Amino acid sequence: MPNATVTVSEFVLHCAIDKDKMTFTIVALALIYVVTLLGNLLVIVVIIINPHLHSPMFFYIGTLAVFDMVNSSNLIPRMLAVLLSNATTVPYGPCLLQLSVVYHLGVANGLLLSAMAYDRYVAVVYPLRYPSLVTKKTVCISIFLVNIISAAILTPYMVFATELSFCRTNILPYCFCDFVTMVHISCTEDPRHLTLLSSTTIATGVGELAIILFSYSRIVVAALKISSADGKKKVFSTLLTHLLVVCLFYLPLMISYILPGIGVQLSAEAYNVLVIIAIMVPPMMNPIIYSFRNKEIKGSIYRLWTRKRTTPDTFHGWSRM
Repeated sequence: MPNATVTVSEFVLHCAIDKDKMTFTIVALALIYVVTLLGNLLVIVVIIINPHLHSPMFFYIGTLAVFDMVNSSNLIPRMLAVLLSNATTVPYGPCLLQLSVVYHLGVANGLLLSAMAYDRYVAVVYPLRYPSLVTKKTVCISIFLVNIISAAILTPYMVFATELSFCRTNILPYCFCDFVTMVHISCTEDPRHLTLLSSTTIATGVGELAIILFSYSRIVVAALKISSADGKKKVFSTLLTHLLVVCLFYLPLMISYILPGIGVQLSAEAYNVLVIIAIMVPPMMNPIIYSFRNKEIKGSIYRLWTRKRTTPDTFHGWSRM
């Protein structure tokens, strides 16, 4: 009976990658994963072992590194298993878990980037008030709220995902478990599923981008008042690299999540490429953009490898990124 609803105990991942691109994709994913793990793990270790880095800005950087490691570990090993050994079967429960982690960290990363942009805005525009406005307590509360808000936004997706019924197929034409794909292959015809995706993506994405762009624009205004040409160059160089990561994160995700909600279906390969760029490239780049360009972290890494002890007067100030 083709229209009979069946209980799905597992999904089959069908990674839509051309055979002539398979080797390149496997090597690229493996390289991205190794660089992401090593880079973010190094940042976390340096921040933990150096007491001079136990300050608000580095709490944000450390949290971002944790998010990036979890996000990459949630996706890339499974994708490599699918591509290398044809291990395409995923039980229903782990599939929903992977989906929930992807969406939770997607929202949490955006909120965290907004908080980090606002932190830099306060540090540059109100440097004298910064120590009283941004404390370890306020940073911990903001990180807690980031996760609470992300979980609240995720909850309707999980409810809808459990309501989906499948009567045609259990094959997901992507390299990982995804809410949009589940809706497309399900027999549940309810427009609210994809409408929810588009509306929450627009609301959170536009809101977060507004905060980020506002913060960076105010930093630009403050930078233009700097008399030193080198100072201006350093600020603008940092802002441009930060905006590059923001664009890599937001634009592909917004395209891939908003279009299905308004009735535009992307090809499996196009969707995979967009997701790889949005979810996997920024975690690899973030340690370079937010950490390795930072004098305090670079100094700590150098001393870690050379086993030299840091001195208290080496670390002071907030705007050396």
